Amino acid sequence: MAIMKSTQIMSDSSQSFEHAIANGVERFGKTVKHVRSASVNHMSVTVKNGEVDKFRVNMQITFEVK
Repeated sequence: MAIMKSTQIMSDSSQSFEHAIANGVERFGKTVKHVRSASVNHMSVTVKNGEVDKFRVNMQITFEVK
């Protein structure tokens, strides 16, 4: 039986929501091994001079505890 743990993170990108998700999963995976899934809880943007500046996502990432 596997033991799973999850934590919430925020990630951003100047390109897209998809890129923000990929950035978060990749960065989290550099410090925590055995990442199994990610669920996006909330998406938002920051605005600068009337235009979208950053795409932000809050995610719940689940990983296996060995």
